[in-house]
Amino acid sequence: MAYSQHRPDYPLAAIRWALEPVVRAGRHPVRILDLGAGTGKLTAQLAGLSMDGGRPHVTAVEPDPQMLGELPSGLPEVAAAAGRAEAIPLPDASVDAVFAGQAAHWFDLDRAMPEIARVLTSGGVFASLWNTDDDRVGWVAGLHRVSGRRNVVAFTSYRAEEEDEISAWLTGPGRDLFQPPEGAGFEHGHTRTAESLIETMRTHSMFLIMEPAEREAALGAVAGYLAATPVTASGEFTFPLWTLTQRTERR
Repeated sequence: MAYSQHRPDYPLAAIRWALEPVVRAGRHPVRILDLGAGTGKLTAQLAGLSMDGGRPHVTAVEPDPQMLGELPSGLPEVAAAAGRAEAIPLPDASVDAVFAGQAAHWFDLDRAMPEIARVLTSGGVFASLWNTDDDRVGWVAGLHRVSGRRNVVAFTSYRAEEEDEISAWLTGPGRDLFQPPEGAGFEHGHTRTAESLIETMRTHSMFLIMEPAEREAALGAVAGYLAATPVTASGEFTFPLWTLTQRTERR
């Protein structure tokens, strides 16, 4: 699947930062749920973590049957189940951490947050991770202008809508399921060529919803820009990302 092949993973430092409260509590082995797991980009990183007490026990929950179908072949050690954030198919207090990689904006928070709290142990962590294009880098900003990617999450235009929504829910009147959230940012990068970057862009929603002729015209402009930019003109390069991470502890 193109989504699995071309989307970036997440910085290990961000994952470990999100898990710090659980590690301090001495949970062994750590039980982690990847919620909205997609094809398993983040799931694979979680399953491969080296931690005191051994590797974590990881469960992946994903509503899309096609994406869920890709998980077992690549990650046979991970338990995969169909489900949604609003109806998690796990018992009460069964995991120490819940992760959502690039997925929390799909959640109905009024239903999802109580469900996340239900499956978490006391002191467990809910963490959301977001890869954003680091358009503080000049050629990345230029790429955004050429492609018209105004609705793509980028560092300078990021307004933390999803995190603000989660924070507002967590701190709303009468809601005492979680501690106040904390946030952190981490440098990251995605190894690409001009051709593979264009294929990555094809998986973004703004291009998926375009008419074919409009999409090919936009991507043609991108190809011309990348060919004329020294950093991206030939061979592999690192596409700069900034990963925003939020964590909150279950009371």
